[in-house]
Amino acid sequence: MEARMNIVFDLELIMRLVVAASLGYVIGLERRLTGHAAGDRTFALTALGSALFTVVSIHAFPVGDTRIAAGVVTGLGFLGAGLIFKSQDKEVKGLTSAAAIWTVGAIGLAVGAGSYGLAIVAAGLTLFLLASERLLHIDQRIETRRKRQRAESKEENINKGGFI
Repeated sequence: MEARMNIVFDLELIMRLVVAASLGYVIGLERRLTGHAAGDRTFALTALGSALFTVVSIHAFPVGDTRIAAGVVTGLGFLGAGLIFKSQDKEVKGLTSAAAIWTVGAIGLAVGAGSYGLAIVAAGLTLFLLASERLLHIDQRIETRRKRQRAESKEENINKGGFI
C-alpha cells in the first residue's frame, strides 16, 4: 500500500515539473517567435528548475524553510541580468526578456508548490503582456503620433519664421 502511495505522490511531483516546463515553454516560444535571445528552451528550463527546487525544498525541509526559494529568486536575477545589454546606439535592450524570465521562475515556484491555478493565470497574464504591444499595434501608434508631433513642430517653426 505504501509503495502505491509513493507512486501516486511521485506522479503528482512529476506532473508539477511537466506543467512548469510546459508553461515556461509556451512563454519562451512567444519570445523566440518574436526574435528575442532567450527562447523556449531557456524559459522551459528556468520554470522546470524553479519547480524542482521548490519541490525538493518542500519535501526536504517540510518545516517551511524559504531559503531555497529565496536562492532561486537571486539566481533568476543573475540569469535575467545576463539578458540585459546596451546596443550600439546606447539603447538598453533585454529588460522585458529579463522580467519575463524572472516571472517564469516565479511561475515555476508556484507550480512546484502545487498552486496550478495561480501559475496558469500568471502565465496567461505574462503572455498577454508580452504580446499586447504587438497585438494592439502600440509601437505603430506611438511612432505615428511622434511623426505627427514632429511635423507640427516643424510647421510651427516655419510659420514663426524660425529655422528647422
